[in-house]
Amino acid sequence: MSPARQLLLLGAGHAHVHVLAQMASAPWAGAQVTLVAPYDRQLYSGMVPGFVAGHYALEDCVIPLEPLVRRSGIRWLQRSVRALDAQAQTVTLDDGSLLHYDWVSINTGPVQDRALIEQRMPGAREHALFIRPIEAFGALWPQVVQLAQTKPLRIAVIGAGAAGMELAMAIRHRLPHAALTLLCGTTPLGAGYTGRVQARLKAALQQRKITLLQDSATGVRPGEVLLASGATLACDVPLVTTGAQAPAWLLASGLVLDLQGFVAVDACQRSTSHPQVFAAGDVSTRIDRAMARSGVYAVRAGPALAMNLAAVLDGKPPAEHQPPERTLNLVSCGDRYAVASWGRHSAQGRWVWWLKDWIDRRFLRRYRNAASQ
Repeated sequence: MSPARQLLLLGAGHAHVHVLAQMASAPWAGAQVTLVAPYDRQLYSGMVPGFVAGHYALEDCVIPLEPLVRRSGIRWLQRSVRALDAQAQTVTLDDGSLLHYDWVSINTGPVQDRALIEQRMPGAREHALFIRPIEAFGALWPQVVQLAQTKPLRIAVIGAGAAGMELAMAIRHRLPHAALTLLCGTTPLGAGYTGRVQARLKAALQQRKITLLQDSATGVRPGEVLLASGATLACDVPLVTTGAQAPAWLLASGLVLDLQGFVAVDACQRSTSHPQVFAAGDVSTRIDRAMARSGVYAVRAGPALAMNLAAVLDGKPPAEHQPPERTLNLVSCGDRYAVASWGRHSAQGRWVWWLKDWIDRRFLRRYRNAASQ
């Protein structure tokens, strides 16, 4: 008999969680599948603002990996990737071990390159709190809450993307007496959303008494953030939500990358340079259409990725994945209130938050059930 084809799954992002659930319900014959993921659970990023706000316990926001791995019958290495050689079809792990693959799928998500951020913002590595890796942030946030019991905190959220806005409003709900500033940088608040949604988000931030500062952080020192304008901002907890980069090990992989270092993929979620490599979610960029890297697409990419990986292992061609042109985006505002956008349409209210809560809980329940059946 010919040896089993080797499939490596790098990372346990949302798309790979779906792949694991598929294999748990119907294991793939003729393939040796190995998952490389350092953590024993997947923290769902969509519920992290709710965790910060105090609506959820951390356990409410996680998908345990061990039951899914056990049911799927695959091998699991709790390691991190150090290098990938697309030409040799090998992956080097952080312990120096070398894995060969016939096919590899990358769903590790973006990282915050602390060395790069330190160059742009000296002192950040030592004095700031980073949102990635998200598992580490989830463990550290309760310490901030405990510190807030001893004194009113001065908190600066650095970066006003969707994550920064959600976290700022979540912090306001959890720590109502904190002095809270959102550093917006040079990018317009809510860039990427329609003007109507931008207005809704700005009003929501102002109603929650969050100071909006159209300035950039250039350094961090104990008790203060240095600003591009030359001013300083008194700050006990600088929270860095900017600087999502591709994993550094992609640079020397030999794969074709986009200008930001993310894997360039085609409509089948396959590398444009090496057809043995698939990539999904935030770590990849579709080169055939303008598409933002976002958790929305990572979640939607799972079923198509699972179908295509099963196809190529069976010797069949992969199929194109065409996500919808418009997606529902829900931005939570901390106090069980949210803003919704869908194309040119938008809405806001408590009912939007309850809709988001229902969608998020349904997402987690689906994969927890897959692990327990």
